[in-house]
Amino acid sequence: MVFDISIVVSLILFLALFPMAFFWLRRAWRIFIKRDYSEVALKRGEAPPNPAKWAPATGIVNLAAGGTALVTIIGVLLTFAGLPNIFSPYRTWSSIAGVTLWMKIFADFIVSRQAHPFELGRKKVQKEEKK
Repeated sequence: MVFDISIVVSLILFLALFPMAFFWLRRAWRIFIKRDYSEVALKRGEAPPNPAKWAPATGIVNLAAGGTALVTIIGVLLTFAGLPNIFSPYRTWSSIAGVTLWMKIFADFIVSRQAHPFELGRKKVQKEEKK
């Protein structure tokens, strides 16, 4: 095996799976177990009007992405240990990791945009109460 740029990139991808899986699974834990909705469907750092409504969608996205990353890590480590499994070809585990990352980004974007709908037409003027 020749040590070139593709090996370095795949090593960086593999090492990046560890913190990604940790943060995604931690977010799912916070949403489902601790009922902390502070990071649910954020758009420009702002929470939606009803974050409890969007918590299951965000939690499922984080749980699925974190679980997939964790299974990929375990599969790659088993491959390095010499056990044949589904992750033994490089193309398999790298494609699973890449697709997981991009689908997580897209799914979070979709959920956050659904949670913050935009209103068409003129904006309603809010009357301020005079004291």
